[in-house]
Amino acid sequence: MNLELFIAGRLYGTRKGERRISRPAVAIAQWGVAIGAIVMFVSICIITGFKQQIRDKITGFGGHIQVHNHQAYSDGVAPVTADTTLLDELSATEGVMHVQRYIQKPGMIVANKEYEGIIIKGIGKEYDLEFIKQNIVEGEIPQFSDNAASNSIVISRSIANKLKARTNDRINLYFLNKGIKARRMSVAAIYETHLAELDNIMAFTDIYTARRLNNWNNKQVTAIEIAVNDYREVNTVRDRTDQITAKAAERNGESLYAPTIEEMYPSLFGWLDMLDQTVWIILVLVLCIAGFTMTSGLLILILEKTSHIGILKSIGAGDLSIRKIFIYYACFIVGKGLVAGNIIAAILCLLQQETGIIALDPEMYYMDRVPIEFTWLLVPVNIGMFIISATMLILPSMLISRIEPTKAMKFD
Repeated sequence: MNLELFIAGRLYGTRKGERRISRPAVAIAQWGVAIGAIVMFVSICIITGFKQQIRDKITGFGGHIQVHNHQAYSDGVAPVTADTTLLDELSATEGVMHVQRYIQKPGMIVANKEYEGIIIKGIGKEYDLEFIKQNIVEGEIPQFSDNAASNSIVISRSIANKLKARTNDRINLYFLNKGIKARRMSVAAIYETHLAELDNIMAFTDIYTARRLNNWNNKQVTAIEIAVNDYREVNTVRDRTDQITAKAAERNGESLYAPTIEEMYPSLFGWLDMLDQTVWIILVLVLCIAGFTMTSGLLILILEKTSHIGILKSIGAGDLSIRKIFIYYACFIVGKGLVAGNIIAAILCLLQQETGIIALDPEMYYMDRVPIEFTWLLVPVNIGMFIISATMLILPSMLISRIEPTKAMKFD
């Protein structure tokens, strides 16, 4: 049996005779740790949720990897030849979850004497519409086809508000391609992701219409989007697809490259990476606060238990052994504070996750509520917080070596 741990447990478990000065000291130290744990837990969940939602929105618009052709082209973007061989090989690549084609075309949308510049994204039957469906606020997404024009379009709420348009309204679209091409479409649905950079310009229609606007054949597309199974492996998967696209480029006489979504939107992802620094700053502040409260609490406990220290020394206990007792005692306080803080924080996070009681300005934060995402990172952070807090107690425990038994036993 660990004698020091046993004595510390007895001291912590039987505190009825404690002096008045030690009770608030223990309570303050314990709640200091608990509040630090709450701040740490909630901050990590919010920042992780924020990064996850923003990343999901960006990848929802463009996948994790895109295959482009960067050759010069007289009418704008050079097409990629998405033949069956290329699509099948990309789909069979290890780590690839889904492959889909799209054709983009910039133009102008006009309704109710209002006009806006947009980019229509023509999508095929294999396109994963789950992200768009999750963000539909009005109407329904039509069944887009590769072989026929749907004469329907899905626009964002921001575009709809600027055009004063609603679902089922007829709108006009104009495109430049060796002259002006016009299309009249019906608004089938309206979506809203709060990601203004893309909501303000992006609209969806069938790939057949976009193909005819560009005068392309059935194999030509603007790009191929690739979704991966594990986002953490996106660069590894991209390296594997590079070998396939290199063969396709040689076969079709094209110059293909496959940037990741982070390379396509460096400013947004750079901003998200800066949030990691915020987490570290919060953790350092939390540890400083918890360490200060625990250090002061331990010093008060040592002074209050001076007579106990004198008795232990008089029966042969060494300074190191007594220091262990008080460090174990303080660890009980840290542990209880961490458990209480984590429970309270988990309840608060679950409440926010289910009700969205704390709202945000979507124009500033790209979402209308504070996001919450639970992560396994909380486990090592809690363990690290406990270890660092316990380590910080070593220095104040050295005060025990300065206490003399003869004087301590008279101290009351």
